[in-house]
Amino acid sequence: MFEGFTLDHVDVGDVTLRVRHGGSGPPLLLVHGHPRTHTTWYRVAPRLAERFTVVCPDTRGYGESTKPPTDADHMPYSKRVMAADCVALMRELGHERFFVAGHDRGALVTTRLALDHPDVVRGAAILDSIPVGESLARCHAEFARAWYHWFFFAQPERPERAITADPDAWYNVATKNTPERLGEENFADFHRAIHDPATVTAMLEDYRAGLGVDRAHDDADKAAGRKITCPVLILWSSLDDLEEMHGDIPAIWREWTTDLRDAYAIESGHHMAEENPEALAKALDGFFSGLPAG
Repeated sequence: MFEGFTLDHVDVGDVTLRVRHGGSGPPLLLVHGHPRTHTTWYRVAPRLAERFTVVCPDTRGYGESTKPPTDADHMPYSKRVMAADCVALMRELGHERFFVAGHDRGALVTTRLALDHPDVVRGAAILDSIPVGESLARCHAEFARAWYHWFFFAQPERPERAITADPDAWYNVATKNTPERLGEENFADFHRAIHDPATVTAMLEDYRAGLGVDRAHDDADKAAGRKITCPVLILWSSLDDLEEMHGDIPAIWREWTTDLRDAYAIESGHHMAEENPEALAKALDGFFSGLPAG
């Protein structure tokens, strides 16, 4: 897994991030979602490393990255802070400006990264996501039923008790998440993470921040008319429910971008990096290769 890549632990300030990096060419950051770690990219990263210097971190709290204490507002797990981690990580690795692609919760980090740090992001691919403020503003009964975990995870203490009582049952081990589907090494990394109570709490903090401070940041940007100004690619999974929940995905993103280059579905379930890595790698390669590297 990740042949030719280097595994490091990089101090970026108040956290240390576990990261794999390899390849050559313009730097490209890949940001995973919940409940995965950076190893979710193992089928995509080597393909992209033929043309890019690919950087795959565990975001703060996830995997083997450190898990700082939280506060009443859950700010330490806000996407604004996670985005700042990404900028610090890339600078530590020698990359002042870079491309970025993020999936699921990592897509929220990517969105915040492009909004807060337009000087460093050359292009952004946002996978299976709309801004969290948009999701919550559009919340309806079907969304609350299907995506109930957003609201359950935000509650104090109870979700930790439910998940840690039987992590395998909660995260569909032996049904959806198996070594055969994820790949043995990726599965092992995911499995270690969900069995670590500290990681479970940190992942929940991500969602607690989502319903509070992250939404506030999105709403403030929308009210101010602030948009993502770099070139943007939007992808979503055809076999997942993002379009069913929110309707016209490109139309939503046109309100948040000034340079939306393309937006379309990939034939895949939610974890597209694992389920259709060929199509995802081709889409990312085609998009980022067409953008100026300097």
